[in-house]
Amino acid sequence: MPNLSTQIEEVVITPIAIGDPPLLNAAGLHAPYALRNIVQVKTRGNVTGIAEVPGGVGILHALEASKELLIGADIFQFNLLAYRIKEFFQKKSDENRGDKPWDQRKAVHVISAFEVASLDIMGKELNRRVAELLGGVFRERVPFAAYLFYKHEGAGGEWGFATDPKATGWEAERQKAALTPEDMVRQAVEMCRYFGFKSIKLKGGVFEPKEEVAAIRALAKHFGPQIPLRFDPNAVWSPQTARRWGKELEPMLDYLEDPVRGQQEMAALRKELKVPLATNMCTTSFAQLKSSVEWGSEDIILSDHHFWGGLRASMDLYKICTIFGRGFSMHSNSHLGISLAAMIHLGAALPVFAHALDTHYPWQVDEVIEGGKIHFEDGMAKLPEGPGLGVSINQEALKQLHQNYLHCGLKERNDEVEMQKVIPGWKFMPTRY
Repeated sequence: MPNLSTQIEEVVITPIAIGDPPLLNAAGLHAPYALRNIVQVKTRGNVTGIAEVPGGVGILHALEASKELLIGADIFQFNLLAYRIKEFFQKKSDENRGDKPWDQRKAVHVISAFEVASLDIMGKELNRRVAELLGGVFRERVPFAAYLFYKHEGAGGEWGFATDPKATGWEAERQKAALTPEDMVRQAVEMCRYFGFKSIKLKGGVFEPKEEVAAIRALAKHFGPQIPLRFDPNAVWSPQTARRWGKELEPMLDYLEDPVRGQQEMAALRKELKVPLATNMCTTSFAQLKSSVEWGSEDIILSDHHFWGGLRASMDLYKICTIFGRGFSMHSNSHLGISLAAMIHLGAALPVFAHALDTHYPWQVDEVIEGGKIHFEDGMAKLPEGPGLGVSINQEALKQLHQNYLHCGLKERNDEVEMQKVIPGWKFMPTRY
């Protein structure tokens, strides 16, 4: 018999804009604001679940269009809801990851948003943490990695390309330009000192491979073998470039992420390099896992619950990775505390934890949750103690960040356009080097 108190009564979607420094990547340059969508799902029993997913009008419209599928549904019957959402989007033409600089599929974002909010409600109804609903808590603290970026000077948000001359420590480093190997070492030192991270990732695909390999070499020399390094050229290397520089990087890396594009190119490179290959670009859906296994295209899959259809889907992916000898970790995007809390719950529920998770979180200063930003200690984030996700929305902060969205004028992420403001005529190239 249906439980009326756990039926969905209201769904509120709020687009927001958060300050984002001018970080460089293979797709171009981050705008002064990153876009997110905040989801609030309320039941007839007056329990509200929350979630956060990437922003942009495409995903916003998809979330809004899906609301009618949820009203009146029981949050404990989420498999049925997910099926309805998939059916709703199955004829859409943009449901493939393809060669896009980042993942813009709609259905996985919608399912992820409503699944996380539903798990938050379930946890509150049962007085259990989400990690317990995912199978149990294996650890109370989850390790994350320092995420380094080449960048222009600036803090993002209302500061744009300006800096605060009074800033010190990591806050000063967050605003400085970082374009050389020496800059990247300095950035890593400050980030690791402030947050305590014990592993480091460099986002590449920005400069000639020789320059970026020099940065990895400088990091390896400074930090030594006790700090695992990982490097991500974002698939803009040719197979020839990846073979040449991959061999140079082998002694220094924990793993090399997406050096080339597509499962077949990754599989061919896999046969020539000893360093483990990771991906969040060539294997991005359950439909691609069969060919991933057949080709042997990667050693580690970097999940992201926003792009794989939620936390339980990510747990399913972890199990498949275990069966077929794949490692498992997590990809990241510019996010706030709701997404970080969800990542922490997933990380806490993983039976085996071999690689610290990615996070952009240190680059963001805005926050939408009560109590301010989640803290890292010794490179780890503590699993929230309350039921559900264990975090709640600061409604005043949500209003302010929504005003940012209305005033900033951005409707979709486009790093190519932002880069053209600095380098006229610059174009994204799927293979650049």
